[in-house]
Amino acid sequence: MIKIHSFEFNPFSENTYVLSDETRECIVIDPGCYSAEESAELRDYIEKNELIPVALINTHCHIDHMLGNKFVAETYKIDLQCNELELENLHFSPVYGPNWGIYPQISPEPTAFLKEGDVIRFGKSELQVYFTPGHSPGSVSLYHKEQNFVIAGDVLFRASIGRTDLPGGDHAALLSSIRSKMFKFDDKCTVYSGHGPTTTIGFEKKYNPFLIAP
Repeated sequence: MIKIHSFEFNPFSENTYVLSDETRECIVIDPGCYSAEESAELRDYIEKNELIPVALINTHCHIDHMLGNKFVAETYKIDLQCNELELENLHFSPVYGPNWGIYPQISPEPTAFLKEGDVIRFGKSELQVYFTPGHSPGSVSLYHKEQNFVIAGDVLFRASIGRTDLPGGDHAALLSSIRSKMFKFDDKCTVYSGHGPTTTIGFEKKYNPFLIAP
């Protein structure tokens, strides 16, 4: 069974996730740890629970989701995986970060590119990769059928959706991703978002003002 632990990191209040199972293998998703204290918090959780990180995943590569890439990759000797269309975001984060007073370390390059239909494996667990662009060109979401949850990055929030006014954003594509991919999941499916609290697919179908049919 997968255990999901979340952290709220950096000035953007980004959600970082560590997923582990009974084998103690784990994956780190969207490490947003920026300060030394935040990096220590992530490290201490992994060490306290005797976890073994085996993969580093970015659902997308906006600056708030990759600030800890270098720390995680170097500390645990694991490789970065993301969608190939996110390379521009990954490379330009250090350029536009100072606009918000953020000076990120240079992220390692991905060694594998995630695409629709891929499977991420750790321990005895598997996550299905769904291509869900719109918030950014190469956003992916990670779904676990047995426990009925999805790690959605910034695609879908409780009563909101990802912004599309950043470079590469596409509002129509985002709505299509949500309706054609996310809304195919069970209504009880728990959504773990890149910011804010969890929600469910059923709640968003019924109450999300961006998605309720006119």
